[in-house]
Amino acid sequence: MSAEPGPTGESPPGEPLPGSGVRIVVEYCEPCGFESTYLELASAVKEEYPGIQIESRLGSTGAFEIEINGQLVFSKLENGGFPYEKDLIEAIRRASSGEPLQKITNSRPPCVIL
Repeated sequence: MSAEPGPTGESPPGEPLPGSGVRIVVEYCEPCGFESTYLELASAVKEEYPGIQIESRLGSTGAFEIEINGQLVFSKLENGGFPYEKDLIEAIRRASSGEPLQKITNSRPPCVIL
């Protein structure tokens, strides 16, 4: 019997869902309009890791900070942009595997309307 997720992406009965035991907190600036970015990112993360615990909290002006299991892994205040989904998914994979986390330094620029 295989421990691979079935066609629905769910784990077999008794198996933890992918991402179980990993907790993400995203702090973002609501007046800056970053809620939609958080919701998109949260949706992508939940799709890949249905067992993950992800929550948001309102932050300071310009903030979009991501913690995994209490460790800051991304800061828009430091990087000036938003994380790429693939980089966050990789950080979650590392956390799920018990590997050490590294800061995400790659970022995409925020959308600017001219």
